[in-house]
Amino acid sequence: MKTATLPDNDNGFAAIEATDLVAEVEAQLIHAIAEGRLPPGARIIEADLARRMGISRAPVREAARRLERQGIVVARPRHGFMVRTITAHEIDDLYQVRLHMELQAVELACKNADDAGMQRLQAALARMVAEADTTPQTQRVMRDLEFHTLICELSGNGYLLRLFMNMRTELRMIMALIELAYQDPRRVAETHQPIVDCLRRRDVVAVSAAMRLHLEDARLHVRALYQEKHGIPA
Repeated sequence: MKTATLPDNDNGFAAIEATDLVAEVEAQLIHAIAEGRLPPGARIIEADLARRMGISRAPVREAARRLERQGIVVARPRHGFMVRTITAHEIDDLYQVRLHMELQAVELACKNADDAGMQRLQAALARMVAEADTTPQTQRVMRDLEFHTLICELSGNGYLLRLFMNMRTELRMIMALIELAYQDPRRVAETHQPIVDCLRRRDVVAVSAAMRLHLEDARLHVRALYQEKHGIPA
């Protein structure tokens, strides 16, 4: 069992003064998990985190329960909450579902997105490329997710968009590894350009092929690195 410990003078958690404490704690925990400061298998020590954030234990516990409902953490009897350990098989399952959703999204976007929407997508990609060499890894991951979320929005199918939004936290946990695998942030950003080009031509066959290639390449990289980094069995 792993216990995440951080030095008091640089603990990575900010004191909270907002009225919605639970949401703020949840956001900080997600950020820590995505950055690897709370790695798979790490315990969420309520008393320690509450002290660092300057709050009571109750909001920390409720935030952990929210993350449990999202599948990000698990509860262990007598051990509290722990960051979920993801297997390579679960990564495959997640990307399989994601692929089907995003193939549907690009097909619908070809038919339903207006020109202004296509321009928004190109602008989102341009920002990803421009910021690739200067923004932190966690921010690059969020930009990537925002790009794919926008495609789901442009599909015009609100239910599909909500389903993808529900996957984002779990995707964020493992997508950071893609950056480490490539070690070239600009290249990662530029791999989205063929998707935009095909969407703007409204070529359903071509954009489906581009999306499939993009996500399958990402899956293979993140799966291999996740196993290497954490020793997680297939």
